[in-house]
Amino acid sequence: MSNVGDNWKCPHCGHHQVLSDARMQSEWNRQHVRGWKKGVPTVGIESIVCANKECQELSLLVVLGLGLDSVIKDDDEPVSVEGHWTLLPSSSAKPQPDYILKPIRDDYYEACAIRDRSPKASATLARRCLQGMIRDFCGIQKDRLIEEIKELRKRVDEGSAPQGFTRESVDAIDHVRSIGNIGAHMQKDVNLIIDIDRGEAQALIELIEMLFDEWYVARKQREERLAKVATIGKEKEQERAANKAKAQLPTTDPE
Repeated sequence: MSNVGDNWKCPHCGHHQVLSDARMQSEWNRQHVRGWKKGVPTVGIESIVCANKECQELSLLVVLGLGLDSVIKDDDEPVSVEGHWTLLPSSSAKPQPDYILKPIRDDYYEACAIRDRSPKASATLARRCLQGMIRDFCGIQKDRLIEEIKELRKRVDEGSAPQGFTRESVDAIDHVRSIGNIGAHMQKDVNLIIDIDRGEAQALIELIEMLFDEWYVARKQREERLAKVATIGKEKEQERAANKAKAQLPTTDPE
């Protein structure tokens, strides 16, 4: 869990801040029960209120710790962490704009929602989300994702890929494909299992968020900037035409 003075990023708004006593509380509570085969259960609760005035949302984390001693002492710390659950916000997903296709956004939201409960399933959804992005944003659609990535890599090397694409981003997408393949093609080898932890699943989610920004958001902002310049150009052209017409009007002599 976090401590006062830690650098912390709000999961609601993404605002970076230093944690203070006034906005956080973190404590462990030993449970007065006996007989659990794993040890002495200890529950940690962390509450943090965002310092951003435009957010001020509550983040709430519950951690289950294990103590191996049969005698509970007030100053005991949990020996290990059995699990943790983020109660607020219910998902780490960031709101995405409507100009990203809904099926792509839905896969992203679901990958975030099940990240802690099933990292492997989250990775599989991340894979499908990236495939949808390649088909929608790049217009590449083939029978298999690996073939689509090869075509995308070819276009990047030729310089014909859409703006925002780099070899590094294609390499990262290929890594997601290989990680998510186990869930996507389980029937090929049911005995082949690759374990994926919460941190690894989160890394895939963050890649999707980065590509949302570099592809969709950047393209939208570029279109809006160009449209704004075009509008200014038309307005100035109309203004010049109006001034020219006014200058050509015949003048009348006063009586």
